Amino acid sequence: MIPNCPPRACVLPALLLIGLGAAPAQAQSAGGNRAAISGPVDPNADTGRDTITIGGGIAVVPSYEGSNNYVIVPAAAIRGRVSGFNFASRGTVLSVDVLRDRSTHGLDIQFGPVVNVNFNRVGRRVDQRVRQLDGRKVAFEAGGYFGIAKTGVFTSPYDTLGASVTVLADTTGIHNSYTITPTVNYGTPLSRKAYVGVSLSGTWAGDGYARSYFTVSAPESLRSGLPVFTNARGGFKNYNVSALGTYSLTGDLRHGLGLYVVGSYSRLQGDFARSPIVSVAGSPNQFVGAIGLGYTF
Repeated sequence: MIPNCPPRACVLPALLLIGLGAAPAQAQSAGGNRAAISGPVDPNADTGRDTITIGGGIAVVPSYEGSNNYVIVPAAAIRGRVSGFNFASRGTVLSVDVLRDRSTHGLDIQFGPVVNVNFNRVGRRVDQRVRQLDGRKVAFEAGGYFGIAKTGVFTSPYDTLGASVTVLADTTGIHNSYTITPTVNYGTPLSRKAYVGVSLSGTWAGDGYARSYFTVSAPESLRSGLPVFTNARGGFKNYNVSALGTYSLTGDLRHGLGLYVVGSYSRLQGDFARSPIVSVAGSPNQFVGAIGLGYTF
């Protein structure tokens, strides 16, 4: 899912959860704040200014999509704006807004390309039964997104409500399928130093995605002891709720060092939840947590 980053706004997105194949559906966060709400701050003071935020930390993630075992992985993220064009990483997704910042009355239209690296079932399969199943190669996915965001909605002139739709398709023949993810998010600054955001999303996945990552063939069943499950079909894959909190350690959210905390809950649906790698060896309930530091230049 791609964040709705309003002009001159997007605080560090959710951390890049390295090694999590399901990160596009699980590593969620909201957008950012335009300016601080306390003190004599001009909300348009950063108009046109190039900026970049880089961050790193650690994340706790499922060992594969549908696992009930969790692993600790390194995390990193980047976002920025160059010459009015925004870019950001979210999970293992990188997006670029090719529409230059020209918001009118707090309304921002977003559109651009998206790429993703899907590591699902490539490694880190903790469960011994799932480790007996055939592994998967890394899938490179590409697509695009369209979004709209409004600044100054509920709590102040600087809170932001946004919605977007992201479409990704496999380009490497690993699952030969697609995902479609609509997202709604809301974020607001609490002070010059603090910001919170929430996000709600869902993902629709194609038949190829379901077959590649959630079926259990007869030979795999003999090796692993899991039931045969060969008729997995695509459809509504999961819904996700997530939250982001950030606190400036140097006094201003717009620049300097900040502490970031991300939490996410996702629940698998349909054949994705009925698959033995989830219903027997794992869980449809998926959690992600991350903490890190970021610096905005």
